[in-house]
Amino acid sequence: MKIITVCGSLKFRQEMMQAAQELTLQGNCVLGVVFPADSQKVYTPAEKEMLGAMHRERIKLSDAVFIVNVDGYIGEQTKSEIAFAKSLGKEILYLCAP
Repeated sequence: MKIITVCGSLKFRQEMMQAAQELTLQGNCVLGVVFPADSQKVYTPAEKEMLGAMHRERIKLSDAVFIVNVDGYIGEQTKSEIAFAKSLGKEILYLCAP
């Protein structure tokens, strides 16, 4: 069993939830991003910073990160998460190779 944090753009919410389900059914402990419960929710800058810090903590706890990159798209935030994971020596896995 590995601890794996799912990363990617929130516009791929469905794909991220599907990946989390599949990884869990493979016997992994999966950590994910916080999805807005209300699609109209706009986070304040302080909330965004706090959520980002919490996601980095999930990456620290993980053995690997799983990058969801539909059609090869990896945004700036996800790129920074990949760089952070690499700096910690974490394994980087991809839904589809860039």
